[in-house]
Amino acid sequence: MSLVERIFDALPQTQCTRCGYPDCLHYAQAVANEEAAINQCPPGGAEGIDRLAAITGKPVTPLNPDNGLEAPRKLAVIDENWCIGCTLCIDACPTDAIVGSNKRMHTVIEPYCTGCELCIPVCPVDCIALEPVAANRTGWQAWSQDLANMARSRYESKTARLARLQKEEEQRLEALANSRKAGS
Repeated sequence: MSLVERIFDALPQTQCTRCGYPDCLHYAQAVANEEAAINQCPPGGAEGIDRLAAITGKPVTPLNPDNGLEAPRKLAVIDENWCIGCTLCIDACPTDAIVGSNKRMHTVIEPYCTGCELCIPVCPVDCIALEPVAANRTGWQAWSQDLANMARSRYESKTARLARLQKEEEQRLEALANSRKAGS
């Protein structure tokens, strides 16, 4: 396995962006290229820093508070009485843990929620809250490798689906432009 793959496998896969990168893979690449420190992942916490130090040979340092604090794992909960069905939370969720349709109430599929918090700032009616799951455990003590693997798989599936849809839209627009040129 490459250094990037080993680092990537050691991350919790919450895809929360708190590290300053768009996802765990980009953070792993930055760490491997020595463009980012090993202490920028709040969901991984102290144990995550220990894991990255062992892989990279870098010294263990405290979590950088600019990236957030190690805290108990939380799950998003939608107040269904306030939800207006705008779908912004669905778009923001990196693991497709939020389901619903336009102008209809949304809900969170709890086992798929990584607690990334990305749904919170996009909600225009503030109907999403975070509830602690493991109040006395933080970092990898509140997370598991099975949860990380599932989150990674769900994120990769969503990313692939969005790329496919983008490509289909580009092809549709290109065909439309070509048909207009042919009709001129």
